[in-house]
Amino acid sequence: MLKLWYNSYTKMRFHFDERKSKRLKANPKRGIGFDEAQEIFSHPCYLDQRSDMPEQYRAIGWVGQRLYALIFEVREDKEGEYYHLVTLWKATKQEQQLYEEHS
Repeated sequence: MLKLWYNSYTKMRFHFDERKSKRLKANPKRGIGFDEAQEIFSHPCYLDQRSDMPEQYRAIGWVGQRLYALIFEVREDKEGEYYHLVTLWKATKQEQQLYEEHS
């Protein structure tokens, strides 16, 4: 299982479903869309592997003043690697503790 801290110093590319992003932002339990969630990768964040089929990862990190968990897949196209954002939520108490233990 992959577990590491991540801080990007290169330009990252993201892809996501715009309609799903709007639904997530409108949901009070989520509160943000994928546009805002990309901020997680602007700061050190905790990463682990969520599943093998499909291969998905969870990033736990800050967006504004709140800690979030973001599920994503690493994909490739003719331009190279990009992150496909799948879903997100406000970090649970367990995820907050996991983030704090590894910071």
